[in-house]
Amino acid sequence: MIHDYPFLEKSPLFRGLTIEEINSAFSDVHYQVKKYSKGQMVVSAGDKVDRLLIVLSGSVKGEMIDFSGKTIKIEDINPPMPLAVAFLFGKSNTFPVNIITNEDSELLVIPKESILKLFQENKMMLLNFLNAISNRSQFLSQKIKFLNFTTIKGKIANYLLQYASQGMLEVVLDKSQNELAELFGVTRPSVGRGIRDLHNEGLIEANGKKIKLIDIQGLKECLK
Repeated sequence: MIHDYPFLEKSPLFRGLTIEEINSAFSDVHYQVKKYSKGQMVVSAGDKVDRLLIVLSGSVKGEMIDFSGKTIKIEDINPPMPLAVAFLFGKSNTFPVNIITNEDSELLVIPKESILKLFQENKMMLLNFLNAISNRSQFLSQKIKFLNFTTIKGKIANYLLQYASQGMLEVVLDKSQNELAELFGVTRPSVGRGIRDLHNEGLIEANGKKIKLIDIQGLKECLK
């Protein structure tokens, strides 16, 4: 039952709802809780997205295989995050990557018909869903922009210069190094090294998440 997973209140799709309200909404629709063993394929790239999946326990990862046959991990998804929300509707609604479990996991499986019924009866869920799609689209838009810069220092400099454009020369980063690594498409250690390099070159003064922008022109030079 849904009430067995009270942490669903923290899912982006149920934000603002209590577990009692979530449980009440699901009392009228069809859904399943499926268990998967470690290393099991949940969905394959190209499968039709005809249901919404939410991680309840364990964790899963998105993977894709390039033309050389090399497997590339895209991201890990932990509870209580949904999978592929942007692909549930639209013309090309197929899973873009393989979804594989990192460990024994449970997933909430909600058919599209049930999702539509939930949206019709609960405006908060619909708004949360639209916000989730919008946030993901904005994240991917930012990521594409950062991919234009070939060096990690260029990526970090561009990110910091966005603060400078607002007149902010002393900032507290709103993202962790893990989140920045995901945004930039690099590893977390690379982000740490990039920040240290900018600090050592006198372009910034870094103290944890607190960053002081010292040399704006020098940061701009990193973009070239």
